[in-house]
Amino acid sequence: MSEVIAQDSVTTDSEDVSTQFDEGAISLGMPSGASDNNTSAVETTDTATQVVAVTAESSTNTVEKLDPVAEPEEVAVESMETVAEVKQVQESAQNRLYIKRGHVVNHDGVQHADVYIEDGTVRYVGSGADFVVPGGCRTIDATGLLVIPGGIDPHTHFQLEFGGTVSVDDFYKGTKAAVAGGTTTIMDFVLPKKGESLLEAYDTWRSRADPMVVCDYGLHVGITWWSKSVREEMRTLCRERGVNSFKCFMAYKGLYQLNDSELYEVFETCKELGAVAMVHAENGDIIAKNVTKLLADGVTGPEGHELSRTEEVEAEATNRACVIAHQAGCPLYVVHVMSKAAGIEVARARRRYNCTGIFGETLAAALGTDGTHYHDKCWHHAAAHVLSPPLRPDPSTPEFLMKLLAQPQSLAYYVTSPPIRKDPETPRHLLKFLALDDLQTTGSDNCTFNRNQKELGLKDFSKIPNGVNGVEDRMSVVWEKGVQTGLIDAQRFVAITSTNAAKIFNLYPRKGRIAPGSDADLVIWNPKAVRTISASTHHQACDFNIFEGMKCHGVPEFVIVRGRVCLENEHVRVAEGQGSFLETPVYPTFVYDALNGRVHSEEDADDKQARNGLQHLELHHKPGYDNDMHDPYPLPEKYIPGPALSVISGDSQVSTPHSILGHRPDGAKNMQESTFSISEELDKSEVRSCIRVRAPPGGKSSGFW
Repeated sequence: MSEVIAQDSVTTDSEDVSTQFDEGAISLGMPSGASDNNTSAVETTDTATQVVAVTAESSTNTVEKLDPVAEPEEVAVESMETVAEVKQVQESAQNRLYIKRGHVVNHDGVQHADVYIEDGTVRYVGSGADFVVPGGCRTIDATGLLVIPGGIDPHTHFQLEFGGTVSVDDFYKGTKAAVAGGTTTIMDFVLPKKGESLLEAYDTWRSRADPMVVCDYGLHVGITWWSKSVREEMRTLCRERGVNSFKCFMAYKGLYQLNDSELYEVFETCKELGAVAMVHAENGDIIAKNVTKLLADGVTGPEGHELSRTEEVEAEATNRACVIAHQAGCPLYVVHVMSKAAGIEVARARRRYNCTGIFGETLAAALGTDGTHYHDKCWHHAAAHVLSPPLRPDPSTPEFLMKLLAQPQSLAYYVTSPPIRKDPETPRHLLKFLALDDLQTTGSDNCTFNRNQKELGLKDFSKIPNGVNGVEDRMSVVWEKGVQTGLIDAQRFVAITSTNAAKIFNLYPRKGRIAPGSDADLVIWNPKAVRTISASTHHQACDFNIFEGMKCHGVPEFVIVRGRVCLENEHVRVAEGQGSFLETPVYPTFVYDALNGRVHSEEDADDKQARNGLQHLELHHKPGYDNDMHDPYPLPEKYIPGPALSVISGDSQVSTPHSILGHRPDGAKNMQESTFSISEELDKSEVRSCIRVRAPPGGKSSGFW
């Protein structure tokens, strides 16, 4: 790295730049009189070479900047259509970026540190006193701001053919909206038609996405039918095409639904291949019966969507999927948990199987709104909220789910499938699940349809195309409903919006972490800024926003994708095809080591980095900084058995300093004083010990059969 810096550095004086390395810290000579204290909020040298092919578009979201950084210097751009390859500007500051005086937040700690980025990779995280900024480097002052890993949305559907139409957010519009909101990696779903080759469907999705995406992306593959040929194609996808996750459907009878025997065989194959099984958990047979009854009774409006897919229909399938996966010995990722009842089933399964092998995801939609919208007098408003499973009418559900997302140590248009629930308590309860670590990730399930497309179900709710927005607003909604309310801290926010997804799908530590060797996907986040969500200002192609009018604290000031500043000063600057496909290796350490009771060692950590392609990078660490943090894996050494599992860790985790988030508003909940417990929601039949015990490697499994 010293040679690279020496060759590429640009100086403004006649003095040469000398390079020295002292005990792992980078020390570069600078012209006399240069000082970090004299650096402006945004500095550039050699700005004439910084013009890169971009599509510039202003975001007009209502933003109230309470603690903004200084305005960046203007860089002349000849035309919005001007094209200049990055390789033509190798000495540009576009390849080097220095972020100073920020609070670097990873899932396991917060540190006041500077970050140096070169060629799309994080090269240094540590004290600014130990690093001299090389020439030709742009500097961003992040004083008072958080520097967090770019968001990872594990659940999107761009350009999806569904219900006789196609979702309006294509891979360009969708990923651009993601970047605008602070998400730098998305994972989409390949959904073959019944009888279609998985490999052909995979190639179709790659041909759609590769030339369009503006950020990196991965692919899950749906198992929409079952045969020996499907099993063989799963092997090929894992071994040759960079896929490690397969989604099964227990709903959509006649279209995607598999029976229990087929589910077992898919799960068995996933275990054999080292893949992660995913499941859409709703009882499709009961839903089909309910739809027929409701239509016969004259219920044709959007409210019929939720009435046909009640909470127990989602909960029953969730429990059944967990049991089948456990019998097959396969790790299971339950997508879009939308109700308290389904969240409780995930929590029960995790306790039953000692917190190994079961993972849960909820959606921004479930946390930010509820199913009362299905009864709105405006048909179009109600239909816009249709998704599956549906939003729930219980208003306590969002907080309930958020608390299941939170860390245990901190707690002592609207149709979807499953649908959003109309109970206004549902969002609150979903938040609780996130807070308890019974749910690990937050996705968007972004699958957007416009007004005229939703009208396909004008006289039959079962024909309303399922899907809502969320890829752009996910990060802000989770911050507003989680951090701003005191249910989670900034570290857990990073975990549930980025790190956990990276670990589950084997992208960590390349993604989901700010550390030397990681991809330079990060967000400079202003926790004090406020924006109001609106369809009139969002970057998505849809004409409706289910979070319309929501005021969110927490706004991305800068979004950096692979070292390139793509969001700055409310402007999105991206180019079609600048993102890349991410291969997801099989046997993710986070998932399979815990499932198999494997004990981690230093060699394991080295092997994990090698699998993610980091072993060849020349990294420079400063003792005592991020490289010395030991990443905790999902299976704790000590447990307190009980309905609300607590983790006793050897080292206390650092919570977000009050100086970052400011004083807690009056009336906001203090998560350290929370008395929340889901003991009343969970099975009380188990014997509850008050003695701390050490579980054997891999934990203990006590099934109910």
